Amino acid sequence: MSELAAKLLDGAGALLICAGAGMGVDSGLPDFRGGEGFWRAYPPYARLGLRFEELADPRHFAGDPELAWGFYGHRLELYRKTVPHDGFRLLREFGAKLPHGARVFTSNVDGQFQAAGFECVAEAHGSIHHLQCLAGCTDDIWPATGVTVPIDPETMRAVPPLPSCPRCGGLARPNILMFGDVSWVPDRSQAQLDELTAWRRTARDLVVVELGAGQAVPTVRRYAELASAATGALIRINPREPEIRHGRGVSIAAGALETVQVLVSGN
Repeated sequence: MSELAAKLLDGAGALLICAGAGMGVDSGLPDFRGGEGFWRAYPPYARLGLRFEELADPRHFAGDPELAWGFYGHRLELYRKTVPHDGFRLLREFGAKLPHGARVFTSNVDGQFQAAGFECVAEAHGSIHHLQCLAGCTDDIWPATGVTVPIDPETMRAVPPLPSCPRCGGLARPNILMFGDVSWVPDRSQAQLDELTAWRRTARDLVVVELGAGQAVPTVRRYAELASAATGALIRINPREPEIRHGRGVSIAAGALETVQVLVSGN
């Protein structure tokens, strides 16, 4: 592993963890990179020829809610059952020792950081563990606690009754920013982002560790680069796309868990 990365962490006064989907692979979560990876995880969708980008479309909740909730209901239960890998614990304990602590910025909607004990997590694309009204009768966002969605495993379609809005009784949807989504309610995520921005203004000797964030949806990579722009203290960990523009940081072509174990387990 990079000696420069270890040196950056040794001098850190604050830690910003920026995580994409690759962070969850070591926890056993499926890799949706490309149609083939998604279809290996969900064979019924391969038979239908439906890709992840096509299913993660809010129009299905209005046009075919059983299809939409089949996809998101299965993921909700999957994420509830998933145990975060040990890299989460190592990063949380390392960050807790720093003068200015640690924060998380992630495009993941799975809630794994919260399950691992992180308290300050900015979920840029929302959370599958929260719901909103499809019809927009209210901008309220409420927890999906207690919500279960039975799924037919052969068709991956949800079995009614489907989750509903407690105010109007109409269909509910996950509070997740989907592709082409104009009705997502961003209030919860924006409050998290505002808190993160305020923390960054006061955090000294900030080191950014980016894990498993690809270029296909570059939300995490761009934020990590922005947060580290002044210092170049960016450690990008990605087995397939580790490159950093203009050499502004350290790139490590490896997986999240194995890298974190080496870099922070001794701190």
